[in-house]
Amino acid sequence: MPQAGVSFIVEIKEAHIMWWEFHPSRRSHSRREVYGEGYIQIPAGSAYNYGIFNRNNPFGANVRYNCTSYNGYYNGRLLAQGNQGGDPNYAKQFSEEENLKAIGDWYDYVGATAGDYVKVVFTSPTDMIIEHSCTPNEFHI
Repeated sequence: MPQAGVSFIVEIKEAHIMWWEFHPSRRSHSRREVYGEGYIQIPAGSAYNYGIFNRNNPFGANVRYNCTSYNGYYNGRLLAQGNQGGDPNYAKQFSEEENLKAIGDWYDYVGATAGDYVKVVFTSPTDMIIEHSCTPNEFHI
């Protein structure tokens, strides 16, 4: 479980901003096209070092995080989901549970593009702040 003060920075890729377009597994005959879905990647090292688990973990660990953005636009509850592959108990991304467009909307609001960065700072084991920057060195948090 992440402790207050730990953080990570991740480079935004096109797939993070345009999830539906880049993930063929999201497409099916039973699911309509949904543009604008987005997620925040969790680097494997951060997941392992900070204990960011998905809901399949056998430990009963927290997988939901209260999240606000530095600019105040986003305020919601993110779900740690997917798996890192090396250990299927560790999450690989954050997205809002049952609203995959929430992070995509935030990306759109801040004008995020591939090559920009997101910083995630845990303020407690269940709370976090996110911030967007065009460079990896210009964060406020």
